[in-house]
Amino acid sequence: MQKNILIVGAGGVSHVASHKLAQNNDLFKNIYLASRSIENCKQILLSIERKKNYKNPSKKITIIEINAFDIKKMIKLIRDLKISITINLASAFCNMSILEACIETGSAYIDTAIHEDPDKVCEDPPWYANYEWKHKNRCKNSRITAILGVGFDPGVVNAYVAYAKNHLLDIIDTIDIMDVNAGKHDKYFATNFDPEINFREFAKVWVWINKQWVCIPVHSEKKIYNFPVIGNHTIYLTGHDEIHSLSQNIDANSIRFWMGFSDHYLNCFNVLKNTGLLSEKPIKTSEGIEVIPLKVVKACLPNPKTLAPTYKGDTCIGVLIAGKKNFYNKQFFIYNVSNHEACYKEVEAQAISYTAGVPAATAAILIAKGVWDVKKMVNVEELFVDPFIDLLEILGIKTEIISI
Repeated sequence: MQKNILIVGAGGVSHVASHKLAQNNDLFKNIYLASRSIENCKQILLSIERKKNYKNPSKKITIIEINAFDIKKMIKLIRDLKISITINLASAFCNMSILEACIETGSAYIDTAIHEDPDKVCEDPPWYANYEWKHKNRCKNSRITAILGVGFDPGVVNAYVAYAKNHLLDIIDTIDIMDVNAGKHDKYFATNFDPEINFREFAKVWVWINKQWVCIPVHSEKKIYNFPVIGNHTIYLTGHDEIHSLSQNIDANSIRFWMGFSDHYLNCFNVLKNTGLLSEKPIKTSEGIEVIPLKVVKACLPNPKTLAPTYKGDTCIGVLIAGKKNFYNKQFFIYNVSNHEACYKEVEAQAISYTAGVPAATAAILIAKGVWDVKKMVNVEELFVDPFIDLLEILGIKTEIISI
C-alpha cells in the first residue's frame, strides 16, 4: 500500500528532496510540501516543472502553509492528510515540535540535523541526549520509526562508518570526518546553509578523544589533507552532530570532525565574532529596538539558495577511518565528490543542498519500502546501511572507497 509523505520546510535542502521525491513519485500515494512561506513552496514546484522532474506528471506535489512550531496544527495536518512519513527539513529549532506531532499521530519521522534551542549554544555533549533521545522509549513503545540526522554530515558519513565497521575493519581506532567545499560563487561572503545554524556550530568545539569529551578553542587546530579530485585543502577541527551519536554507538578511541575554511571565510567570521555580531543574546539599539545580532547578520547575508546559479567546482566529504583487519593495520577513505554545476543542471541547487537533500529522500523511500521502517528511534549508524548506500548512488550520491 502506497504511503502519503509530508516534507516540512522549503529551503535549499527541501528544494532538492522535493525534486528527488518528484523523480520517484510512483513510489508514493501523495506528496505534500508544507512551510510557513507558501511562496518558497511555489518556487520549488516551478523548479520541478522547469526541469521536468515529475516521474509521473499527473501526480503533482501539493503545497500547504503551516507554522511548524505550532504542534496542534502540525498534528491536525498530519492526521487530516493521513501522512505516513514526515521529513523535517525546516529549521533545526522546529525539531522537537515536529517530532512531537509525529509521535502523537504515528507518522514516521526523518530529520537532517540535531535540535537547536534558541537560547543555548553548543550544550554539554552528547547533544542528542539533551532532546531527541529523551523520546526513544515513546517511539519504541508506540512503534514509531524516527531516523535522526539523515543529511550528508550527519547522515551519509554515519553510514560510511557503519559500512566500515561491518565490512572493512574488525577494530576501529580513529574516525576523522572531513568536509571541504572547493567551489566558488559570486558573493563576497556567504554560508552554504542557514547562516544562523552555521555560526552557532562554532561557539565551542567538542571532540571525542581517547573515549572522552574534550573541548578546544574554535579554529585552533588545523591540518592539510590531499583530497581526491580537489587536492590539498586546509581543514580545521570543529564540533559536529555526528560525533555525538557515533561516540555512543561505535566503539572507537577518537572521533573528530574537520571542515575546510578559506582565509577569507575565517577573516569575515573573526570580525563578526569579535565585534559581537554572532551573539544569540538580544540587545537594544540606541533607539530602544531589541534585536538579536546573529539574526541581523543572517538577514544581511545571501540566502544559500541564491548561490546555486553561479557556484562552480566540487565538494568532497568523507570519512578517514583507521583500525585493524585480521590483526593488520588498515586505513580507508570513504567519500563522495559532488559538482555544483552538475547539481544545478539536474535540480537547480548547489552541491551542499544536494548532498543533504538526496539522503533525506533516500531514507523516506527506504521507510516506504519497509527496509528502514524499524519502529523505533535510531541514528543512521544503527541501521543496516548497505541498501542506503546503494540507493544513494542511484539517486545521485556515488560512494568511493580508497585503501590507504
